[in-house]
Formats: sequence, structure tokens, C-alpha cells
Amino acid sequence: MAGNSEIRVLVADDEPLARRGVRQLLAPHRDMTVVGEARNGTETLRALDELSPDLLFLDVQMPEMDGFEVLRARGADRMPAVVFVTAHDQFAVRAFEAHALDYLVKPLHVERFEAALQRVRDRLHLMEAADLAARLTALLDVEKAEREKCGVERLAVPIATGELIVPVADIDWIGADDYYACLHVGPKSHLLRESLTSLETRLDPRRFARVHRSAIVQIERIRELRGDELVLRDGMRVAVSRRRRAAIEGLLRGFSARPT
Repeated sequence: MAGNSEIRVLVADDEPLARRGVRQLLAPHRDMTVVGEARNGTETLRALDELSPDLLFLDVQMPEMDGFEVLRARGADRMPAVVFVTAHDQFAVRAFEAHALDYLVKPLHVERFEAALQRVRDRLHLMEAADLAARLTALLDVEKAEREKCGVERLAVPIATGELIVPVADIDWIGADDYYACLHVGPKSHLLRESLTSLETRLDPRRFARVHRSAIVQIERIRELRGDELVLRDGMRVAVSRRRRAAIEGLLRGFSARPT
């Protein structure tokens, strides 16, 4: 920390309104100084190097590189104090609570925000850096174990009237659409504001395969591998990257050999 009072803050979130909301909630706190903002994981890593903040508000679900990937790339021992921000990831909430790490759920509420700030102040004064690193490392271990389990059964897609619950078993394939993932469910499609990399960690790897940097396919929907494309049961063609082709061939052989 700079001196005994100023806490230098970095805000990392791909949503401009979310970053502005954190700034507004921090404004009344004279010991908190926002030294920078980041819109994605790459900018966050660069800002951590350049700005050396004491506190990072880190959005869990950012495109291309999510909050967990930022933490993994940076290393737990080089992270400042972190307040994680999540939209509706129940695993993240459980993990943060289990490891006594601060988190906020969107939309942010003043009372919860104030409580998190007070805990940050206390920890910055009392908690050893090694203790923080140990907690963050343990969080990554749990996140990895969770990812390797069976995955989520449903995805919540925001719509005008609330949320549409999409069973993952109904998804044929998922394509990247700018900062969104497009869930293809039969003749319908739904946009989910989440990166394919983040989604891949939440889906059952026994049922879904990343076949291209811009596509994830449900394995049982595949009819055949033809050249550099997968042909799905409904005739849809999905590109397969060269470096993933051999793995997909092995995956398809293993899938076809499973007992029914």
C-alpha cells in the first residue's frame, strides 16, 4: 500500500456500466483511489504490471480470458488483494466463501459493497501476503477440480423478461459471436454473454468438445468428420482446426465405443 492510508484500486470488467458502477461506489471512500481500468484479461495483466494496485475488482466472466485465467496467468503469489465480481456463477460464490475471499454478485448493492471494502481494509492491514497467495492457490485448485467434474446441466440466458434456462443436453453446438457465445438448439439460437473458454470449463468434457477456437460441439450430435469439417446430424457443418483434428478423431472413436 502507498503510505498507511491510500489504497490503489484497479477495476477489471468488460462492461463500461459495471466499471462506472464500481467507481461510483468507491467515490465516497477517500482512502480508495482508482488508478486504472481494464476491459479484458490481457489489459488486466498489463495494468497489474504497470500500475501495481493494492486492490483489484476482478470480473469472473470476461471474454477471451476470464477472471480465473487472469489469476492463473499472473500467479497467486503476485496478485494484490482481490474482490471477485460475478453475475450468476454459483460455483464461484461457493468457492469464494469456502476460501474466505471477497466477492460481489451483480447487480452490486451498496451495503454488500461497503462490507467488502471493510474486509479489504482489515485484510490489507492484517493478512500476510503469503496467506493471500495460499487462499488464491487453493481457489484455483478447487476451480480446476470443479471443471474436471461432470459440468453444469443448465445455462441461464438473459432475456427481456428475465432468464431462459437452457438444458445443456439440448445444445447441438456453440459458436463464438463477438463477445458472446451463440447456443444452437435445434432451429433456435440464444446469445450468452460469456467466452467459449469460460463455457468450456463449465461443460462436461465427456459430452462437449472444443473443435475450433470459435466452436464447441456436443459429441453425440456429430454424424461424421469430413475433411476439416464436422457434419452434425441436422446437416450443419462446423469447422475443425488442424491442431484439434487428431484429438477429435480419438474422441469420436471413444464415443462410438461407449456402451449404450
